[in-house]
Amino acid sequence: MIARAGAGPLRRLVVLRHAKSDWPEGVEDHRRPLAPRGLRDAPAAGRALADADCLPDLALCSTAVRARRTWELASAEWGTPPPVRYDRRLYAADVPDLLEVVREAPPEVETLLVVGHNPGLEELVLELAGDGLDDTLDRVRTKFPTCAIAVLDWRGTGWTALAPGTALLTSFTVPRGRKE
Repeated sequence: MIARAGAGPLRRLVVLRHAKSDWPEGVEDHRRPLAPRGLRDAPAAGRALADADCLPDLALCSTAVRARRTWELASAEWGTPPPVRYDRRLYAADVPDLLEVVREAPPEVETLLVVGHNPGLEELVLELAGDGLDDTLDRVRTKFPTCAIAVLDWRGTGWTALAPGTALLTSFTVPRGRKE
């Protein structure tokens, strides 16, 4: 059950884990590129967000190469991508760090997308979700794979009001691109 229903407009937090990355020898973690599967899956994530009418007003993206490339490929599937803010704090972030970045979003943003990494993103979703539709929470607890998309709806006057247990996990999907 959701801890408390907030006042204010409906807001949506869309959480996207970066697509499958490669592990080239001698490349530091922050600079790892996407693997071939990631290059296929990231555009599929963009199409899935468009099909679900979950296009963001603003995107917050980790500065890691694999997250940036996921954002670029996903947002290329939309007519006009929203503004993006690259934030190094999203790289290897835990829940308090993620919440700090999210709470800095302007109050006029109704749908916010965060592109980042596990385990932080999975833990953020589980921390914020007071409840979930169908089996979404169980699926997140089981696995939050690369390119997974979690959609959390909540009510609030601004992002500073987002608190643990106040959101409803309305969707959890893992888009996959087709092999050519």
